[in-house]
Amino acid sequence: MNRKNLISQIKEKRTYLCVGLDTDPNLIPSHLLAEEDPVFAFNKAIIDATLGSCIAYKINTAFYESHGVEGWRALEKTVNYIPETHFKIADAKRGDIGNTSAQYAKAFLQQLPFDSITIAPYMGEDSVKPFLQFEGKWAVVLGLTSNPGAADFELQQMSDGKTLYETVIAKVASWGNIENLMFVVGATRSDEFLHLRKLVPDHFLLVPGVGAQGGSLEEISKKAMNKDVGLLVNVSRDIIYASKDLDFAQKAGEKAAAYASQMKQYLQGF
Repeated sequence: MNRKNLISQIKEKRTYLCVGLDTDPNLIPSHLLAEEDPVFAFNKAIIDATLGSCIAYKINTAFYESHGVEGWRALEKTVNYIPETHFKIADAKRGDIGNTSAQYAKAFLQQLPFDSITIAPYMGEDSVKPFLQFEGKWAVVLGLTSNPGAADFELQQMSDGKTLYETVIAKVASWGNIENLMFVVGATRSDEFLHLRKLVPDHFLLVPGVGAQGGSLEEISKKAMNKDVGLLVNVSRDIIYASKDLDFAQKAGEKAAAYASQMKQYLQGF
């Protein structure tokens, strides 16, 4: 999905919600465990219930890779089930030397029908560039994350007074453009959003951490939205695990609709 289509979907549907499919078999309703593929059965029901309230889905591949071949099958069935009207993110956080990154890029952006993949940029330009070679596809590069370990590297101040994450974002932005690069910024870093928008005023930001992790949708929307909206706000657990009973899909749909309704308020003027 190219930038023009992504923006069009956001404005048409009046939402910038991304639903995270971090599906853990230990947390899904027990009645689904009798299904041939419990994870896909759960995902399918969640997608059906939330489709009208979101414009993207983010599949955290670790939750599938950890189950071997069966997990990969569930992942592939899930991404193929999501319609082309919705932006599909492989949250795989890949990043390796160039020839290996090229194979990862083929796996997720060619073999599998993802629109984008999350990337760890700390091995440099040759580890990111292979993901930028596919028309209509995106590299979603880690910018500033919410985890405590961000203090170990990302928030370290360099000799020029800038933090490492600022240097990384500015450098990575020069490798691609607003048509093929996004940045991940954790929702709990809302105090940094105004500054971040000076670094990358026109890029899309993928913002995880709203809901269970405590990020404020209001603060993100007010501080990080740009002239094209420029946001995909991801919510995972607060939506997909809204209920563990037979009504799990209905409750997920209601949660997603509530987030979308709030987002609609912030989209006035677009």
